[in-house]
Amino acid sequence: MKKLIAGAMLLGASSLAFAQPGCGVGAMIWKGQSGIAPHVLAATTNATLWNQTFGMTTGTLGCNTNEAIQSMAMYMDSNVDKVARDMSRGEGENLDTLAVLLNIDKADRPEFRKLMQDNFATIFPSSDTTSDQAVSAIVALMESHEGLSKYVA
Repeated sequence: MKKLIAGAMLLGASSLAFAQPGCGVGAMIWKGQSGIAPHVLAATTNATLWNQTFGMTTGTLGCNTNEAIQSMAMYMDSNVDKVARDMSRGEGENLDTLAVLLNIDKADRPEFRKLMQDNFATIFPSSDTTSDQAVSAIVALMESHEGLSKYVA
């Protein structure tokens, strides 16, 4: 019985390591709640139901299959306040990190920084904006931008 429990815990932990923020049934159930507890509960729900792998493979359940966007989402999840600060100024290490994670060419980075700064209020409409909401807003802005849409396609 102990081996079964240990195996289940190991499997659960490995599933959590690959969890994508804001993705899967767990994220849908706990949507709009911030903090570590809802994030862990969402990841645990996804690991228990095995739905996140399906969602990431098929692009359903709120999962994005673009690896660059997934990387940005994971970075934003831990650094949303720092990114917001840099974005409001239109410069900074955290904003540059987003550009690198999104594989934005150096020639397009000034345009990216300007778009983020000009649309700061859209990306972060309130101090309660979650990282998932900010990521969705960033992707939507980039999709509608002629020069930057290629990075989120």
